[in-house]
Amino acid sequence: MILRSVKFITSAVKNTDYPKDSLPHIVFAGRSNVGKSSFINSLLNVKNIAKVSQTPGKTRLINFFLINEKFYFVDIPGYGYANVNKNELMKFADMIDEYLQNPNISLGVLLLDIRREPNEDDLLMFDYFKTMGFSILIVLTKADKLSNNQKAKQTKIIKNALKFETNENIITYSTKTKENHDLVWDYLEKAVEVNYE
Repeated sequence: MILRSVKFITSAVKNTDYPKDSLPHIVFAGRSNVGKSSFINSLLNVKNIAKVSQTPGKTRLINFFLINEKFYFVDIPGYGYANVNKNELMKFADMIDEYLQNPNISLGVLLLDIRREPNEDDLLMFDYFKTMGFSILIVLTKADKLSNNQKAKQTKIIKNALKFETNENIITYSTKTKENHDLVWDYLEKAVEVNYE
């Protein structure tokens, strides 16, 4: 994957704020402490284009990044964070619900911490992705924290919890070691059908 350009385009709260073109979107979702911003920065080989915070749930807007002038990375707010009142949670839910109906979404990337079994929020987001009908990639973050045997065991537990079907994909990843960096990019490129030749 050759990264020719990476641009932050806009932060949105409603569909009138979204980019007006019809380029494909890759949407990234995950619980608030899963390392989503770090994962996006790692993929793009850019420091802090997606803001990394020590405070889970810091992303409160839908952020659009234009990649190679060809497709978007879309970072939606993390879920499952504490210290947010019910009214705010409802606003986030409505904002995300509206975005996920966007016809330009080509792929949903759900990030899960490989060390933890999916919780109710993870399962709800996975089911939501399936309901929307776009392709899904599961990325298991923080893979450097486990041995190969532990990774295999945890991957199996997570697959079982999600009731995986044969056409769904799961990849382990580490922002520290860049484990499976190229494999993830191969999948993303196929999803948006981008030709870099």
